Amino acid sequence: MLNTQSDAGITLHTLIFGAAGAGLAYLLAFPVYPILGPAICVSAIALAGVKCDVAVPIRDTALLFIGISIGSGVDANAAAAILRWPIAFLALAFMLMVILQFCRYLLNGFFGFDRQSAVLAAAPGHLGFVLSLGSTMNIDIGRVSIVQAIRVLALTISVPFVAILFGIDTSNVVSTPTQFMQASHTVFLVVVSAASGFLIKHYSVPAPYLIAAMLLSASTQLTGLTSGALPPVIALPCFIVVGTLIGTRFSGITLRQLKSSLLAGSITTTATVIIASVTAIPIACFLDMPIAHVLIAFAPGGLETMIAMGAVLGINPGFVAACHVARLFILTLLVPVMAGRLSPGEESTTRD
Repeated sequence: MLNTQSDAGITLHTLIFGAAGAGLAYLLAFPVYPILGPAICVSAIALAGVKCDVAVPIRDTALLFIGISIGSGVDANAAAAILRWPIAFLALAFMLMVILQFCRYLLNGFFGFDRQSAVLAAAPGHLGFVLSLGSTMNIDIGRVSIVQAIRVLALTISVPFVAILFGIDTSNVVSTPTQFMQASHTVFLVVVSAASGFLIKHYSVPAPYLIAAMLLSASTQLTGLTSGALPPVIALPCFIVVGTLIGTRFSGITLRQLKSSLLAGSITTTATVIIASVTAIPIACFLDMPIAHVLIAFAPGGLETMIAMGAVLGINPGFVAACHVARLFILTLLVPVMAGRLSPGEESTTRD
């Protein structure tokens, strides 16, 4: 919450930097400019020593509208495809176990991370949960957060270019819908989604306002209670906020700290992307879906970022959202189990 004028000032200049980054990225014809531009610009500003942050109400409001926007793209064909998705979720769980084991081995064996820190730094997503878990352990949580921030930023930058390689059109990132949602429907979705998000927030559901709005919007579209999509004038600023949030992850991190963990973060991110790609390609063939769609659904970036990225790129919204939500719930089970295998005495002395 905004408690002081200084908090409001930090949010204001952070959003200005984000909007400027989006504008520059648009002029330079960057793919997915509303997300990529702010992410790069705000990251650079934060690493230069400027405190960057976005107030929680603004963040939650943007995620709520993005959830409504994504849900409005779910149609009967997308809903029917859910019967073919269980194999994707099984493959996703296997992929996450492989990523955790392999990246833990790299961080522990080659970069000097203790085994618990290595598990948390290797986790492909669920940053808030990972850092909360790490705060209860006797580990260098700052080093873990830097490796995780590198992963999120690297994937945010690389995913649009991977999409281009697979032939996805990234030029029209916020298209004008053929039918706008009625104002009364929009107000209904906002009010009910906000109330639902507030309720499920207390059950530690990741990105509660995004998830609540997405599920409600999709269900009302499928039942015919609502129709149409949000206008670009609402969607575009929300995507800019998401891109800005990525950059704020580097607030408080010095260039020296970044340099010390850059190689570890880069190598584990590369390994994560390779493992995800090797898993996604055969699943795409099995489901008869475009490879790029499954790659983005399996990409281990931030939940909000990857779901928003899928929406911007026009990829099956139900599939992408379901995979990324499932990824976080699977990690909620896997990470504590793997991080808790060693006793406090073992974690500081045992190496692979």
